Amino acid sequence: MLDEIAEIAEKVKSFELKSNTDLENYKREISGKNGRLNDLFEKFKTVPGDQKKDVGKALNELKILVNEKFGAGLEFVESNSTTKSDVDYTLPGKFLSFGKRHPLNLVNEEVIDIFEKIGFITKEGPEVEDDWHNFSALNFPPDHPARDMQDTFFVNKENNILLRTHTSSVQVRTMMNEKPPIRIISPGRVYRCDSDATHSPVFHQCEGLYIDKNVSFSDLKDVLFYFVRSYFGNDTKVRFRPSYFPFTEPSAEMDIGWTIDGKFKWMEILGCGMVDPNVLKNCGIDPEVYTGYAFGMGIERLTMLRYKISDIRLFYENDLRFINQF
Repeated sequence: MLDEIAEIAEKVKSFELKSNTDLENYKREISGKNGRLNDLFEKFKTVPGDQKKDVGKALNELKILVNEKFGAGLEFVESNSTTKSDVDYTLPGKFLSFGKRHPLNLVNEEVIDIFEKIGFITKEGPEVEDDWHNFSALNFPPDHPARDMQDTFFVNKENNILLRTHTSSVQVRTMMNEKPPIRIISPGRVYRCDSDATHSPVFHQCEGLYIDKNVSFSDLKDVLFYFVRSYFGNDTKVRFRPSYFPFTEPSAEMDIGWTIDGKFKWMEILGCGMVDPNVLKNCGIDPEVYTGYAFGMGIERLTMLRYKISDIRLFYENDLRFINQF
C-alpha cells in the first residue's frame, strides 16, 4: 500500500490546476468523494496491525499534500478570473421575474368561488367528445348548423368524434351518472371554428346546472342576480331577453347595463333557461318529477368586461407586457 501512496503522491504533484475544469478533474480523480484518496482510506481498514503506523503516517502526509495542492490551485484560478476592472458596478442588478397569473385564470377561479359559496360543485369532463354527449342528448336535431364542419372541429367525422363545443357535455355525463338533486358548475376549455377580435377557436366557458323537485325560473333568476352582483357589483342593472337554445325551454339571454365612453349600453353576458324535458329524458331523469335550470357564460367575455380589453386575441399571444398588467 505504501507503493500506491507514493504513486498517487507523484500523480498529485504532476497535476496542473489552472482552470475550473482542472479543479473538477482533480476532485473527480484524487480528492473527491469517489477519488483515489478516499479509496486509500477505505483500504487502510484492512492493513495489518504491525503496518498501520507506517502506512497511517504516509496516508496522512498524502492527505495534506492533496489538500494543499487543491488550495493552491483554487487560489490561482480565483486570482486569474474576472478582475474588478472588468466589472461595472454602476450597472443595475439583475432581478428574477416571478411572473403573473393569467387574467383568464384569475376570473375563472373567481367565478368558481362565487358559485361554490352557494353549494355548486365543480365538475370536469373530456375535451374530446362524441356526438351523443355534445349534441344528441342535448336535443340538437340532426340538421342543426352546429354539427357542420364550419362550426365544429371533428376529430373523426365518420365516428362523430369531435372537440367539445361547450361544457354542457359535462352536465350530460353528470345527469346520466348521478341522481338528483344535482347542483354543478362545469368550467373548461371549448372549441369552435370562429376567429376574430371577439371570438377565438379556443376559449373558456363556465356552465351551471341545477336539477331537483320544484325548481323554477325564479330560482334561476335569483342565482344569476347573485352572481352578477358578486362579480360586477351591487348596483349592476340586469335584464332578461327571450331567446332559443335546443336544450332549454323557456330560454333567455341575460344582459347587464354597461357604460362605454360615457354612454349606457346593454351587454349580453350569458345564456340560460329551464332544462328541456327531452334532455332530462335522454339522461334518464323523469321530467314529471324533476325540473331544473342551466346557464352558461364565456370566461373571456367576463374578463374583457372586467379589464376593458377590446381584442380577445391578446389573451393568447403570451406577450408579457400584457400579462404583467394583472
